[in-house]
Amino acid sequence: MFMRQERIALLLLVGVAVIVITANCALTIIGKEPFARPFSVNSQDGDLVLIEGTVSRVNVIENGGHLSLLVANTTIFIPAPAAQGRVIHRNDTVRAFGIVETYRGKKEIVVNNADDLRITTIP
Repeated sequence: MFMRQERIALLLLVGVAVIVITANCALTIIGKEPFARPFSVNSQDGDLVLIEGTVSRVNVIENGGHLSLLVANTTIFIPAPAAQGRVIHRNDTVRAFGIVETYRGKKEIVVNNADDLRITTIP
């Protein structure tokens, strides 16, 4: 059937696949929080950051259904797929994980996954 080298290669491939699947499951359970840093003016493009605060402005971008929030004088951009079905109001408290990007000379946080934005409405 298989030669010795082929069996070893197959076992190595299966072993690597098991390791990759296990690591993926572990990272999914752990989440992004251990890898994110709090957002600051020193955050660089591409950094995974966390921002928390009160929403002072909500803009719905009409051509595309995207959302733009202003939290702690920082823009949080939420593309339409992540914003779908979200209702966010001014004075809501949010906690968001996202990637820092520079848009028109200003740093903003882009949240690409709906699970990376948590909303707590203040009564």
